Amino acid sequence: MADKPIINNSKIPKYVTRVTETLEKAGFEAFLVGGCVRDLIIGREPKDWDITTNAKPKEIIPLFEKTIYENKFGTVGVCIPKEIPKPSLDISCETGDKAEYHIIEVTPYRIESKYDDFRHPNEVKFSKKIEDDLKRRDFTVNAIAYSISKGQLIDLYKGQEDIKDKVIRAVGDPKDRFTEDALRMLRAIRFSAELDFSVSYETINAIYENKNLIKNVSFERIRDEFTKIIMSSNSVSGIALLQKLELLKHIIPELEEGIGCIQGGAHKYDVWEHLLQALDHATKKNWSLEIRLSALFHDIGKPRSRRKGVKKAYTFYGHEVIGERMVKQIMERMRYSKEISEKVISFTRNHMFFSDTEKITLSAVRRIIQHVGKENIWDLMKVRECDRVGMAKAEAPYRLRKYHAMIEEALRDPISVSQLAIDGNYMMGELHVKPGPRMGWILNALLEEVLDDPTKNNKEHLSELVKSLDMLGDAELKTLGERGKEKKDKLEKEEIKRLHVKHGVSSGKGPERKTGA
Repeated sequence: MADKPIINNSKIPKYVTRVTETLEKAGFEAFLVGGCVRDLIIGREPKDWDITTNAKPKEIIPLFEKTIYENKFGTVGVCIPKEIPKPSLDISCETGDKAEYHIIEVTPYRIESKYDDFRHPNEVKFSKKIEDDLKRRDFTVNAIAYSISKGQLIDLYKGQEDIKDKVIRAVGDPKDRFTEDALRMLRAIRFSAELDFSVSYETINAIYENKNLIKNVSFERIRDEFTKIIMSSNSVSGIALLQKLELLKHIIPELEEGIGCIQGGAHKYDVWEHLLQALDHATKKNWSLEIRLSALFHDIGKPRSRRKGVKKAYTFYGHEVIGERMVKQIMERMRYSKEISEKVISFTRNHMFFSDTEKITLSAVRRIIQHVGKENIWDLMKVRECDRVGMAKAEAPYRLRKYHAMIEEALRDPISVSQLAIDGNYMMGELHVKPGPRMGWILNALLEEVLDDPTKNNKEHLSELVKSLDMLGDAELKTLGERGKEKKDKLEKEEIKRLHVKHGVSSGKGPERKTGA
């Protein structure tokens, strides 16, 4: 039953060993269990630390200064203060202030009864044997317990072998595990995607045979697993497996409409494969959840908008508008937050904006920046890049480089008299300069001064200069003002040229504009 593991105890944080040592000093057993043990064996850094023990909740709680106990399944959250040097704060762990504490979940060994709701056991009984607890676990790789003090593993279901063989296998009969909690079907696929493991033949078959049980699971729980699949390094294989096992049709059936929906033209793939390729690019770039979801959904409206065009080609006019409505329904169904939903919906609606470098204008670029927000414009361009790569095109062709240059031009602050430390109102109110052409000439003359030496852009210096300039005649002042305007225009052109060089695009309509389109 007990085996010597290859686990380096130095990889286990002190706040975790503090909990196990406290339990053991009180005469109880304490084992790390589940995903943290699996990750330690693999060599990954665990995200969560779970401990199982033969102590009951009423015996666990008195051993620690702060705990959380709000469930009927026996799990006690033990609050260990983080070692952060700061003034003492009277903050209770029960308030949910996790910033001040490490929260370690400690659960008694359990024996579970039937699951009538496909999620929770009808009854939970505490046990004195670790063996009882391990046999209720979902997959063999998660059914390994580790004693830190003894340096020993308890591995009843050959989880170490499955880790070595990179296989996700249910503990015992997989049908029993999935009828207990139908979410485990998604978890099997999620672990496969996260760990780059295959799923065993028996487990795959059981998922397919019990796929309809997923309808009994709340979308909040489904969303959490789906998100982890999307954020894994094998997101595309995870989504493909969801579809193959007919789970996707119960979650996001809209995606399956793209299967076999030929696009033609510049598109090498049908809509389904195109969306997967777009997601794959976002995954390889390690981009955010919002970008990955947008990449997966951006053309979801195409099947419903497809029409026969001339020369046997297809058109998809308005697919971004249809897609926007579809994605709104999906995000609501999946219970995503308002912030995430708004971004994905917006990116779906606006991903077609950048379509023609010959026709697009700087004012149009400014409008799209207004629509999606300055803080989101570069993420929209990432979605556009995913769309491009999903067509089996180059990652950064001329067209995308041109868009980037235009966005930078639209975002940057133009060289303007508005950058001066004083303005027309100040000149009239404080310096008694009369409004009219002379004021404009003075402001342009001040701008030239500041462009030559930015340190002079302060009220004191500019005020004295205004007094001197206001003493000049109209002809001389106009000459100085026009010279300042010319300098501003020259610097503007140089800055735009610099942006074009930076992104490798031309300013004119020569041959370079047409390459890589």
